[in-house]
Amino acid sequence: MPYRAWFQCINEQCKATYPLNSIIYRCTACGSLLEVQHDMQTLGHRGAKAWMKLFEDRYKSTQWPYGSGVWGKKEWILPKIADDNIVSLYEGGTNLFWAERFGRMIGLDNLWLKLCGNSHSGSFKDLGMTVLVSQVKQMISEGAPIQAVACASTGDTSAALAVYCAAAGIQSIVLLPKGKISIAQLVQPIANGALVLSLDTDFDGCMRVVQEITRDETIYLANSMNSLRIEGQKTVGIEICQQFDWEVPDVIIIPGGNLGNVSALGSGFLMMRDLGLITKLPRIVVAQAERANPLYRSYLKNFESFEPMEAQKTLASAIQIGNPVSVQKAIRTLRQFSGIVMDATEQELADAAALGDTTGMFNCPHTGVALAALIKLINAGKIDRSEHVVVISTAHGLKFTDFKVQYHEEKLDFPCRYANKPIELPPTVEAVREALKNALKKRREQNA
Repeated sequence: MPYRAWFQCINEQCKATYPLNSIIYRCTACGSLLEVQHDMQTLGHRGAKAWMKLFEDRYKSTQWPYGSGVWGKKEWILPKIADDNIVSLYEGGTNLFWAERFGRMIGLDNLWLKLCGNSHSGSFKDLGMTVLVSQVKQMISEGAPIQAVACASTGDTSAALAVYCAAAGIQSIVLLPKGKISIAQLVQPIANGALVLSLDTDFDGCMRVVQEITRDETIYLANSMNSLRIEGQKTVGIEICQQFDWEVPDVIIIPGGNLGNVSALGSGFLMMRDLGLITKLPRIVVAQAERANPLYRSYLKNFESFEPMEAQKTLASAIQIGNPVSVQKAIRTLRQFSGIVMDATEQELADAAALGDTTGMFNCPHTGVALAALIKLINAGKIDRSEHVVVISTAHGLKFTDFKVQYHEEKLDFPCRYANKPIELPPTVEAVREALKNALKKRREQNA
């Protein structure tokens, strides 16, 4: 089938279109963001059951490139790209597990976590970066003047861009806010050969700079305002349904910073609905840190206005963004999905992450924001105990060990309710026996 896809302006009064091999990030007619549109009529010629079977047959297979959780759905992503130009590290296919113990603790029977951090660079950003870097490789093969790919980042985007560019043999450039990301996140792009620029500003300052330097067509923009990223990230919703035998959860909670992931999640569900694979849509909840919550503030005003803010320092550093570029797409998605926005304080997000860890998780602080939002919504009666809920964990906890060490050493600016310090003892059997006796007695009392 001659499947087709193109860029289209999101402005309903404009809807200008552009080829996917255009070096373009905003509509040249009205300045709005773009999105990738597909020829849904042609895609619809294959029935819903046939799509499901095709996706099931390809899932985690060794047939290049279809074993990838993204490229197994190639016809829904970039249907015309040559397989030889696909840059894949077999992203996607990440764990979806029943968080039974944690769910019981907070009053929920059917809670699941989608571990998007169990990916090559350790975050969900791999899902979008495989698509963007693959399209760049295709464009270079067609004669485009691109010499490097650049992004502003709070950590995870830079890691994903660097690793996929390294795999493709393309130079990456990353602009990071000095002193505002974890050491692990800084080391990732350095190790993968990126040109790392540490700017004395915040993410929003880095974003302003990268948008200016990518006016030069030899440097391609990789931030989520480039809707190629969204095409890969939309597969997380499709994969969740596939893992649930094509049933739709009632609620999905996702951390929100630059907000491209919100519209990406919605896009995957809308595509499944329009092609008949599902018959209902979930509610989408966006969770923000209280110190960087411009979308939450807009939600409280029923999205009648949106005002950027200067984001304050937060433990959830990857979503420390006060002026998200994808806000209009996110608001449009939330209106379509009966959406809710909730925020969490520093103590709420840290305690939620730590409580989850006691049940076998190993949460990044951003997942902590989502778990805190979930707890608040249950307590407020906005999520019922019987509802089927999925929390999207966006990054691996190993990227944020400094956060966990500070929490358990009680070095944060608030009481750390679930801190678990090592017990220092002399090397004697008597000292160990006495410590075990006291510690186990305390645990029994806590669990009584």
